[in-house]
Amino acid sequence: MRKILMLFLVSFFHCFVAFGQEKDTTFENANAAYHAGQFEKAVMLYKQILESGQHSAELYFNLGNSYYRLNQVGESIFYFEKAKQLQPTDEDINVNSSFAQNMAIDAVEVLPKSQVTQLKDSIIELFSQEGWAYFIVLLAWLLVLFWGLYLWNKIPFIKRTFFVSSLVLALFLIGSLFIAVIKSANTADTTYGILFNEKMEVWAEPNSRAEVLFLLHEGTKVQMLDELQDWQKIRIANGSEGWIKNAKVRSLKGFK
Repeated sequence: MRKILMLFLVSFFHCFVAFGQEKDTTFENANAAYHAGQFEKAVMLYKQILESGQHSAELYFNLGNSYYRLNQVGESIFYFEKAKQLQPTDEDINVNSSFAQNMAIDAVEVLPKSQVTQLKDSIIELFSQEGWAYFIVLLAWLLVLFWGLYLWNKIPFIKRTFFVSSLVLALFLIGSLFIAVIKSANTADTTYGILFNEKMEVWAEPNSRAEVLFLLHEGTKVQMLDELQDWQKIRIANGSEGWIKNAKVRSLKGFK
């Protein structure tokens, strides 16, 4: 029985290693295809990795670059937005995303924010949800370590130092938990998507007799507010709202 269990564990380990090596090889081949100017092949290989259940900011970033080279505006913007969800402060991702946005027909101006709102958003977007989770775990381990050193140490000065450090870490931990909860709630309550229709009319009400407020085009990022049969209520970055019918909007939630 022990031999069978050991054989199973060894086989599982070899399969896991082989899967990782295959994924790395596919990623390297995709990168090679991109640098050779074979952008369609690169897209195909990158998507193979996505279909295997793997995802990363680098993978989405490379997909965005590949679609940008193919002049596919909607796909390019979509994958740059996916990359920004995982690494919101990455300069390369934000710069290339801006280039892709410039390819879109609709130049939507973002509503100005107060300094307080900008500061709050910059703190919340400092890490992705996954990043905040790792940061909280790190703070928790450091707190346990410093508190243990406080209890163990007998020298008064060092003991006070670890005590104060533990209090500071505890405050940072509580603050980080609070920020993570806010970010999680915002993500759960807010759904964004990228429009893939070449041209879409935005109506004042969810019926075809209503007034057409404005037009949107492929690549526009929209916030999904409501849904009624074939109609969807959306809001764009400048605060304008309206209803679209039978629109091709790909949600930015999830990993795909």
